[in-house]
Amino acid sequence: MPADHAAAYAPHHAGLALNGPATGSAPRARVPGLALRGRTAGLRRPPAARGGGRTGRTRRVPAPRPPRGSGVRGFYERARRAWDRPLTAYYVILGASLLITVLGLVMVYSASQIKALELSLSDTYFFRKQFLAAAIGTGLLLFASRVPAKLHRALAYPLLVGTVFLMVLVQIPGIGHAVNGNQNWIYLGGPFQLQPSEFGKLALILWGADLLARKQDKRLLTQWKHLLVPLVPVAFLLLGLIMLGGDMGTAIILTAILFGLLWLAGAPTRMFVGVLAVAAAIGVMLIRTSENRMARLACIGATEPGPGDTCWQAVHGIYALASGGWFGSGLGASVEKWGQLPEPHTDFIFAITGEELGLAGTLSVLALFAALGYAGIRVAGRTEDPFVRYAAGGVTTWITAQAVVNIGAVLGLLPIAGVPLPLFSYGGSALLPTMFAVGLLIAFAREEPAAKAALAMRQPGLGKRAGVSWKSMRRRVKKRPSGER
Repeated sequence: MPADHAAAYAPHHAGLALNGPATGSAPRARVPGLALRGRTAGLRRPPAARGGGRTGRTRRVPAPRPPRGSGVRGFYERARRAWDRPLTAYYVILGASLLITVLGLVMVYSASQIKALELSLSDTYFFRKQFLAAAIGTGLLLFASRVPAKLHRALAYPLLVGTVFLMVLVQIPGIGHAVNGNQNWIYLGGPFQLQPSEFGKLALILWGADLLARKQDKRLLTQWKHLLVPLVPVAFLLLGLIMLGGDMGTAIILTAILFGLLWLAGAPTRMFVGVLAVAAAIGVMLIRTSENRMARLACIGATEPGPGDTCWQAVHGIYALASGGWFGSGLGASVEKWGQLPEPHTDFIFAITGEELGLAGTLSVLALFAALGYAGIRVAGRTEDPFVRYAAGGVTTWITAQAVVNIGAVLGLLPIAGVPLPLFSYGGSALLPTMFAVGLLIAFAREEPAAKAALAMRQPGLGKRAGVSWKSMRRRVKKRPSGER
């Protein structure tokens, strides 16, 4: 390097040296223009100016996120958002009904073994029949969940006429068959028999929903005569045929369905109370004229079998529940089913469930029925189709009312009505129409506009195209270095 150039650069080198760390006690010299470049001891950048990557530019500090809800309120908000999703009712109805049916199959097998051996049958006799009915019912459920509402409305009148015809045949000697004093059965050959009154519930719901929907379209439901006729006379016809056979439990459920349809149709309070009063008067008369029904009524809350063991079944149902404890004695370890509790696999299967699975098992069954009922109410409340509203409300009323009557009788809070626990107790005649009715609820839940759109987005073609576009979009996004905007 030439001498003049070396001399020109000498002061700069000296300034750089003096601006470095001070050694010993010599004072630090500052060179104008170069002090901003060096690292000055004792001076720090403000926090906002650090880590920016560029001089004079500050990094944005992200705003703190609001704390998520905690405790009961937070759980309630999350549950409410989950419940408001379009497909929640669809999955709840499908899942709850299948869980009840599967658990019912398990309990039918456990509760019916001793009864089958007493009758010199195979220990799996009742289970195999119930499993066959569940398989056929699953086909009916899938059929009902896939067909449109127009086809269900078209099936209403043929189903009603066919049910009335079979219920008339039941009363003909030589054709009808009596079980436990109630003549409500028709033999189909071999070990199979049919109870037409169980299909009467489904027939009344479909026919009544179609009738009320057509009258609502014509704005006739504001007149009391169109609200009552012909719905109430036809319902009373079915009730009369059922009561000829002596089955008051099924008559109670059919009455509950009638009141549910009238309530959904907006019946005035005076009319509703009037019909209820007439039904109650008829019920009181039927109870007082039958010694068997009066004895059942006297067994409410009984803790002893009483004279002549009239309350034997009710008391031993309480014994079974009480001996179960928190978690039960174990599946298959029931004591009451060894001849102590009559009908352990039909009307009192809930008592065997409490004995073998304990309070945890019974509460699980109650929770499943509560979820199924609440989902049915949501389907009925969110639709704009009057037929769907009446049919969904009728099915929900049927299942919940029958569950309340059965469980209330087992708990000793209601008289023993002889009705099975829906989807749970043994009995193919009760299981088949109930599973078809659940298929109706599933179909109605799928027909909600938001649910239909959500299901359409889950089709394989749409999902594949959405995945490709998402991957291509991710490839276009480049990761930016930290500190840059």
